[in-house]
Amino acid sequence: MSRVKTQETSQGLSSASSRQLIIVVDDEEDIRELVKLHLERAGFQTLSFGNGNDLLRWLSANKAPALCILDVMLPDIQGTDICRQIRASDNFADLPVIMLTALGHEIDRVTGLELGADDYVTKPFSPRELVARVRAVLRRHSPVRETNSMIHYGPLEMNTETFRLKVNGEFKELTSTEFKILRILLEGKGKVFSRAALLNFLWGGEKFVFERTVDVHIRNIREKLGEASSLIQNVRGVGYRAGQLE
Repeated sequence: MSRVKTQETSQGLSSASSRQLIIVVDDEEDIRELVKLHLERAGFQTLSFGNGNDLLRWLSANKAPALCILDVMLPDIQGTDICRQIRASDNFADLPVIMLTALGHEIDRVTGLELGADDYVTKPFSPRELVARVRAVLRRHSPVRETNSMIHYGPLEMNTETFRLKVNGEFKELTSTEFKILRILLEGKGKVFSRAALLNFLWGGEKFVFERTVDVHIRNIREKLGEASSLIQNVRGVGYRAGQLE
């Protein structure tokens, strides 16, 4: 397998503009090469970086890619810190992020999800599984065009076309996964959804996640809803629902 430069493109970005761009950030060239190869075979274009600073410089001068695969252990900036910066950015707050790391403990996965990552893959990994996860995250992130795009639920106003949420008239930034979980609950109108059911709605047959993931996303949603967080209720031993309004 030939070595690649710190930054690489798939057949030139200008000649592949119709394909979705996936950014890969990892300090191991062989990992970048492997991921690049399988993503290109799957029809994506790729751009890769060997450190976090190069990624942040690129993001500051370009439009958001379709998705970012981000290693946790980088030589200059921790991937978790980069994820935190992305989520705090006005331009890239909703950028889908998959964390890629050798850390396999549950607490490490939960930390990445708490910072807003959409998914978490541990090394060593199956390239086919990684591509499946990329596709699953992109499906969840893509808005579905509908005639009725507005959901009103108490102080919440959700636009399912623009992926925007207002709480008491104030915009709140949710990740694509958080937005879709909240949408499922609000459209359920008090129905209780088990963790397994929520995972099935989001990942379908390509589920490579653990049920604790749902708990982390729910906690993030509640924090962002602020005083309206009580609308999302935990039904002990069953799952979650959007509480009945008074």
